[in-house]
Order: sequence, then C-alpha cells, then structure tokens
Amino acid sequence: MEVCGSPTVSLRAFGCEQSLLSRPDGSASFVQGDTSVMAGVYGPAEVKVSKEIYDRATLEVLVQPKVGLPGVRERSQEQCLRETCEASLLLTLHPRSSLTLVLQVLHDDGSLLACCLNAACMALMDAGLPMDCLFCGVTCAINTDGQIITDPTAAQEKESRALMTFAIDSAKRSVMMSSTKGSFSVHELQRCIAVSQRASEDVFQFYRDSVRRRYSKSL
Repeated sequence: MEVCGSPTVSLRAFGCEQSLLSRPDGSASFVQGDTSVMAGVYGPAEVKVSKEIYDRATLEVLVQPKVGLPGVRERSQEQCLRETCEASLLLTLHPRSSLTLVLQVLHDDGSLLACCLNAACMALMDAGLPMDCLFCGVTCAINTDGQIITDPTAAQEKESRALMTFAIDSAKRSVMMSSTKGSFSVHELQRCIAVSQRASEDVFQFYRDSVRRRYSKSL
C-alpha cells in the first residue's frame, strides 16, 4: 500500500491498492486518513432489456454503508458518483451493455464522498475501461470563523457551517460535479472551488505515483 502526504495542501495521508478482489473486473481500496472505501467494477456485461440503452452502456452505482441498509444519504452519493462516472467514461463504446460500480464503506471519518470518488476512479482504471479523463474528489468545510478546511475529519464536518465536495477532472481541472450542504456565499463557493482545484493536483500526482509503482513492480 502506498502512502503519500502533501506538504502544500492540508490533505490527510492517502493510501491505495488495486486488484484486491478476484471476482470484479476491476477493484481498488482507497484510504484518506481514517476514511476507507473499497470499490469494485463489473462489466461491460449483458444488460436487462428494461435497462438497455441502444447507443451507450448503462451504468449502475451502488453504495453500501458500513452497517445497516442503504438510506437517503447513500442514494444521494450514488447519484453524485453516477453523474461523475458517466461524464468521464466513454460509454458509447459499449452500447447495449451494463457497467456496475459497487462501493463498500469500510470506515467513515469525514470526506466520505471524496474518498468514494477517488476509490471509484482507481477501480475504473484497474478495470481498463476507456475514459475521456480521470477524476478525483475533494471535500472542503467552512468553519464558523469562515476558514476553509480541506479534507475535513468527521469532527470538523460536525463543527462546520458549510460542507462542499467537488469532482475535478484531470484534463482541465474543471468541476464535473458538486455536492453542497449548509449556508455559504457565492464568494465562499468560488474560494472552495479554487482550493479544491489546487488540492486536486496532489491527488492526481498520487494517482500517477501509485500506478507507476504498481507497474514497475510487475515488469
């Protein structure tokens, strides 16, 4: 497992391991501090006639909580993940087929949606699916003093007045998806987007280092 800290942006340490599971076509675990998510990708495979789309693949995303059954929070996370993956994947190359992305939450200590986005991207890479660009997730919290905290812990999220998660693409560093909660101004939103775009540089660098180390060992 590779571990990486960031000297320029206050992100927690990252950890990633690919091809952990044998049954999925691609899998990855992603760790941010004490937040950990396992992701598995199945497909392209045969799709049910009721879900078939004639000109592209059908993408289904499932988020499983650590304990209990999925609820409203998981359904919201699934929608954010699906929108991001659909914008990144070249689904038109696999018409009338299905792709399934399953994410299992192992531990939640804040910035869960961002960790899910990062785990999903690494799993899609491991599956070898064609993508227009990579993506990463960055969470920002605004505390009561107006300070922006990147990659907040669960305790920092509870004390914040606003919480935002952005999916950033690797090509132009543009925002592919945003999920916001709480009260904030337009200026604060713009500041959080700018901070997330800077923080994404560290995440994408970790992607490169992680994949480089994996394949340098296999050669």
